[in-house]
Amino acid sequence: MTETPVDNAHDTPYDNPDQKEALRKHGMGWVKTMSYLLDEQFRLPGTRFRLGLDPLLNLIPVLGDMSGFLLSSGLLLAMAKKGASNKLVVLMCLNIFLDATIGAIPLVGQVFDFFFKSNTRNLRLLSEYYLEGKHQGSGKNVLLLVGITLLILFILLIYVLWQVGAWFFRLF
Repeated sequence: MTETPVDNAHDTPYDNPDQKEALRKHGMGWVKTMSYLLDEQFRLPGTRFRLGLDPLLNLIPVLGDMSGFLLSSGLLLAMAKKGASNKLVVLMCLNIFLDATIGAIPLVGQVFDFFFKSNTRNLRLLSEYYLEGKHQGSGKNVLLLVGITLLILFILLIYVLWQVGAWFFRLF
């Protein structure tokens, strides 16, 4: 009896033959290998959940976060050198930024790292770029949207902190 693969084709781009060929054609097959190693290399026994070296490295405070960030950044630089569009690079940077910032928060970050898988997301973006022609052009609109979102979140944070501070001072 043959065993069926554990990965769902819709969950990870690793088994897509068109994607494999597109990456090979552009000299980016090693990016798929590194991404798999960092995000999907190991399967938790008895589950369909996969993890790689990135969340394991992140269990080491500071050093793990930095090493994961550097490896992901290296993959991004390689993709940018191979002609990725500005929009694609911005989207990939956002994934790496989220992984690095939220991943650096003690406890919450470790749980986040097991589920977010920025390298897998970036590989999926790269596949969409090569195979479907998505993510072409400038990243200005993405940066503008992110900037506005961050500004709104910052204003909400200040408001919440103001309310907490006011409540705290009313106690005395």
